[in-house]
Amino acid sequence: MTLFKSFHRSQVAALAATIADFGSLVLLVEFAHVWYVAATAMGALFGAVTNFLLGRHWAFHPGDPERLGDVRAQARRYALVSAGSLVLNTLGVYLFTDIGGLRYIVSKATVAILISVFFNFPLHRAFVFR
Repeated sequence: MTLFKSFHRSQVAALAATIADFGSLVLLVEFAHVWYVAATAMGALFGAVTNFLLGRHWAFHPGDPERLGDVRAQARRYALVSAGSLVLNTLGVYLFTDIGGLRYIVSKATVAILISVFFNFPLHRAFVFR
């Protein structure tokens, strides 16, 4: 699959994951009154599961069961990348909110875009779903 096509599909998958992530973040903070930093981590987990499934089955090797690879190995590699993403997202939201004075949702959006394009996509393409 071409770089452009996998980038496009991975960004659609990331958007779906972001909806799961942001939706759970807002629900947890606004309705369950969970601390926004903890809710950021939980939202990232929900988004990660969504993104893994879409990346594995649609964004990187659609319709090619032979190229899917071992799900356990991919899940381990994805977990490593996701852990890095979790730390970067959580730290970024904290810094932009507590240090930068932005509302948590603006911080989350800014950090999510940066992490998606410059961290997640390159590592998913070259390392996780290779």
